[in-house]
Amino acid sequence: MDIRSYLRLVRRHWWIVLITLMAALGTAALVTVRTPPRYVASVTFFVTTPSQGVTDAYQGGLFLQQRVKSYADLLTSDRLAQSVVAESPVGLTADQVQRRVTTATEAGTVLLKATVTDTDQTRALKITEALSAKFVELVQKVETPPGATSAPIKLEVVSGPRVSASPVAPQPTRNLIIGGVLGLLIGMALAVLRGLADVRMRDAAALQRVTGSPLLGEIPFESSARNAPLIVGEAANSARAEAVRKLRTNLRFVDVHEPARVIAVTSALQGEGKTTMACNTAIALAEAGWRVLLIDADLRRPKVADYLGLDGGVGLTDVLVGDVQVGDVVQRWGEKSLLVLPSGSAPPNPSELLGSKAMADLLLGLRESADIVVIDTAPLLAVTDGVVVAVQADGALLVTQQGRTSRSQVAAAARSLNSVSVRLLGCVLNMAKMPKGDAYQYEAYRVTVPAAPSVPTGRRGGTAGTNEVGDRTQELTRLSR
Repeated sequence: MDIRSYLRLVRRHWWIVLITLMAALGTAALVTVRTPPRYVASVTFFVTTPSQGVTDAYQGGLFLQQRVKSYADLLTSDRLAQSVVAESPVGLTADQVQRRVTTATEAGTVLLKATVTDTDQTRALKITEALSAKFVELVQKVETPPGATSAPIKLEVVSGPRVSASPVAPQPTRNLIIGGVLGLLIGMALAVLRGLADVRMRDAAALQRVTGSPLLGEIPFESSARNAPLIVGEAANSARAEAVRKLRTNLRFVDVHEPARVIAVTSALQGEGKTTMACNTAIALAEAGWRVLLIDADLRRPKVADYLGLDGGVGLTDVLVGDVQVGDVVQRWGEKSLLVLPSGSAPPNPSELLGSKAMADLLLGLRESADIVVIDTAPLLAVTDGVVVAVQADGALLVTQQGRTSRSQVAAAARSLNSVSVRLLGCVLNMAKMPKGDAYQYEAYRVTVPAAPSVPTGRRGGTAGTNEVGDRTQELTRLSR
């Protein structure tokens, strides 16, 4: 994966970054509030030695630079801490005083700095004052040779003791910046890991890779589609309707040398919008002037009749068992050249019925009476009905809902079709998130037409009002006999 792929994962899971960032800032603020303020008192010593001449001064300087390193350790010794506690009782033990003292030396100099850090400003200053006095006495005592009255080394205080006027810790601004940066980095890492671990189908490119078939359509998600799933009325001018029309175009030219006239619309799982896709595809094809027949072959959970507002009590099942003729149950929908064959009665053996010779003979006859036959089938992974129908069609259209179906489930659905040599015409990514730029382009370019009169939801095939539909119904009747 390249950097753009990682950035897309971060953008997709932005809420993880936001939550982590807020948690890190909250933790930094809590630590800042609960950390007691600390003050720093410091004192600087200058180490010298009596010398005569430039040579003696140079040699004495080198000696003192080495000596200063030992004095830094002496500042944090037990002996000095005990002397400080004995001289100035501050309510601390010698060990506690030792832990509060730090030292620093500057390379190439004979300066030695001692720092005392404490939560009490006054106590920090008292410890530093006592430390400076006792340290000078200790050095003089240690450096004085036996029998001598003075030490060859002189220690002077050149700065301090003084204490900071404001606390040096905690530092709210620094803590919040560090917490924010860490939270942002951790959040981005978690977002990337979440994206890499997400096995659901998220984009069209992944759908094409998994199925090994071309992407024929990417249908955007619209909240209004829940109550108005069909691309008619006001929905006919929506971005979703335009995407279905693009699907119609791609479907007709997916293979110009061997066009598919009988198309099975299926999906890996239920609830991915295959029935809506079958209905809208049939409507779009009929709008282009094709003679379209829509068949509901999902005999277990039929929905076509409900979506189109037709009577689905008698239909495909009754035709296959020989109770009725196909021309008696085919119904016309709206004013378009669209005929619908509902599912009919619920059979006890859907798979056997759909795979019977009667079904093959029916499709063979319907192929000659309509330009395009669209068949809504059952999900591929739930039952075998969808595969049984797809085998008898010219090809299958696989519908996948974005963010719902996993890549393994889509791959399993594609394998189930390939295993029986079904021609997979292409795939459709349904309920896809549409980029704002694409939505803006469509809104800016779409044509607004006056509101048309309401279209009737459906009529029975035997009561069609035009000669064309009546002729086709009669043709379906003749083919069924």
